[in-house]
Parts: sequence; C-alpha cells; structure tokens
Amino acid sequence: MAIAMTDKVLAEAFGANEGTALRAKQVALVVAGVMILSISAKIAVPMWPVPITMGTFAVLSLGAAYGPRLGLATIALYMLVGALGFDVFAGSSAEAHGITYMMGGTGGYLVGYVLATVALGMAARAGWDRSPVKMAGAMLLGNALIYVPGLIWLAVLYGVDKPILAWGLTPFLIGDALKLALAAMVLPAAWKFVGRARG
Repeated sequence: MAIAMTDKVLAEAFGANEGTALRAKQVALVVAGVMILSISAKIAVPMWPVPITMGTFAVLSLGAAYGPRLGLATIALYMLVGALGFDVFAGSSAEAHGITYMMGGTGGYLVGYVLATVALGMAARAGWDRSPVKMAGAMLLGNALIYVPGLIWLAVLYGVDKPILAWGLTPFLIGDALKLALAAMVLPAAWKFVGRARG
C-alpha cells in the first residue's frame, strides 16, 4: 500500500517557505540540528542496566521534525563533523574520534542513524507525527533501522560467536522504550501547540 507523502513536517509549519528566506531558514535549521545532535549524544541519564543516552532520541525526533531531505542534510553534516575529528558522538573523546572511532564498534549504529533519520522524515511527511500511536510505530521502525546495521557491524568486527545481542541490543531496550514513549508524546504535542499558536 502506497503512503501519501504530502503532509508538512514541523520545520515547514513556521517561518519562510520560499525563496532566499527559506534557504536561510534551512541552513539555520541544519546548523542547529547538528548542535542538538552533538549535545544530545553527550547526555546520559542514569538508568538500569545502562545509562540512557539521548542521541537516538535526537536523531529520530529531528528526522521527524525536519522531514527526509532536511533531515538527511543534517545527519550528513553531523557525520562529516564527526569524521573531521570533532567530539560529537556518544562514545567519542579526545583519544578516540574521527574516522577511526566511526569505523569501530559504533560504526553500524551511525549508518543506522542515517537510515532512521530518512525513515522518520518520510513517516512525518505521511502525517504519522500527528498521532501518538503512529509516531510510536515510526519510532519503533527507526530503532530497528539503527539496531540492524549496528548488530551486523558488531558481528562482522568481532565474530558471530560473540554475545553480540548482549553487547549491542538487550541492555538498551528499556531506555529505548522510554525514549519511544517520550517521542510519541512530544511530536504530536508540538503539532497541537503549532495549531493553537495559529488559532
């Protein structure tokens, strides 16, 4: 069944929507998005069994808010900034950064970030971000798109005989469920706020 890709995304619900002003808005949103992704990657909320990092929440939420094209431009610039050696990823540091870090155990998840950003943007373009239930479904899909290449990458790096799921999936499921619930509430609530502001 085809999905209609006609709805506006949040980034198009305010400000200029044509001409030079639109381009300026898009540039500002991309730069702001990279900053948000970089800061969110470093936020770790204490949780059992592992702290909840906010990087995936930011990736998926920005994808939905920006749409597929602007979201892709933002995540691509974020990856470029990281590849140039800036400390913008959750596990990067002064000692581990740039291409070397990106080709390590996190590499597959970074590939998944790109896939998930586009997928969430397409879901938002289809109007899924207006409904908590549909947004939860989109977030679930986005998480799967992050985990699949991430786990495959780990298996290739370390071998399929290693406890790949215990390393790269099961410790994070509780935190991801909480982030999924949060995003399922935040995006539809943002649309209601936009509607009231215009009313």
